[in-house]
Amino acid sequence: MHDRDRPFAAALAMRSTVFAVALLAAGTCAAQFKTIGADGKVTYSDRQPSATEGRVTALGARTAPQSAEPDLPFELRQATSRYPVTLYTASGACEPCASARQLLKSRGIPYSEKQVVSSEDSEALERLSGAREAPTLTIGSQTLRGLAGEVWNSYLDAAGYPRTSLLPQTYQYKPATPIVERRETAAARPNPATPSPAADRPAVSPPAGSGGIRF
Repeated sequence: MHDRDRPFAAALAMRSTVFAVALLAAGTCAAQFKTIGADGKVTYSDRQPSATEGRVTALGARTAPQSAEPDLPFELRQATSRYPVTLYTASGACEPCASARQLLKSRGIPYSEKQVVSSEDSEALERLSGAREAPTLTIGSQTLRGLAGEVWNSYLDAAGYPRTSLLPQTYQYKPATPIVERRETAAARPNPATPSPAADRPAVSPPAGSGGIRF
């Protein structure tokens, strides 16, 4: 190669490198899923990989909101991001509350549990659901008071939750927490005289005899 050709060759090599990097970046941005295989190899794809292919992470604007569990299968991520489930229970012995937990876990429903452990929690539950009764279930903006298996299952079906569990074997439910944060300051607490937006939610009362605890 003549000396006069070297600057041209260097510029051509640099341009090729930049072009290759740009193509790689474009392919990564177009991908919707990132998979890390058991051997540590990272791949990008625009299709939903199976759990057996490795640890899957959704990418881009089409991913579910961060509130959804990142390690859940796609179907569950969709349901939890649109209609999150929260179970309100009583502390101590509560057979209907235990049955409510079993119903949700048997279907593999990811849920958060809030417990009534103080008078403040009872008041918060009443503002939320219109009554002081446990168990109470919320599915998105829908509130269901008292345990009624058929009613709960019908709403879970409508929200897109699968009938059989799709939860990973490593999934762990988080422990229950009080409805009202204990470190909450008096100034930050809602005024009981001021209606809560949650009070406007439609509440479905269970059939008579469904069981439950009233505070």
